[in-house]
Amino acid sequence: MGRMDNAAWLDAGEQHVWRGFLRMNAWIYDELERDLRARTGLSLIEYGILVHLSEADGRRMRMRALADGVIVSRSRLSHQIARLERGGHVRREHCDDDRRGLWAVLTEQGSLLLREAAPGHARRVRSLVFDRLTGEQVSQLGTIIGALGDGEAARRG
Repeated sequence: MGRMDNAAWLDAGEQHVWRGFLRMNAWIYDELERDLRARTGLSLIEYGILVHLSEADGRRMRMRALADGVIVSRSRLSHQIARLERGGHVRREHCDDDRRGLWAVLTEQGSLLLREAAPGHARRVRSLVFDRLTGEQVSQLGTIIGALGDGEAARRG
């Protein structure tokens, strides 16, 4: 029982905010996932992979960096990349400077799928988040996310 005695318990207000945050995060994720799958067949993670690759120099990223960018484990990323590869949306290439390293490369077919998926995804994000907030609330949310994200950046450091 020793560890529990020293716990910094959340007070009722903090507990309410924390649980609300978890519910809201899960709800938004589920809604975006459902919408993307219904419209394009993509999962939210696969969409994120295509976005990251589309924004990268040469439309390619090292697998390790891509996993960090889409916030998934390397094994989960490998599974998702394999699925995207089977669909012709991504291909893997060996790194010349690292025999064990691989690049994930966005194909033209993947780029076309992303261009098809992006407008509807942006509309859904807007309807779930930004249309429900005032401009001031969006600014406050950005500040809060920045403050919380500083801890995540330090962890990766």
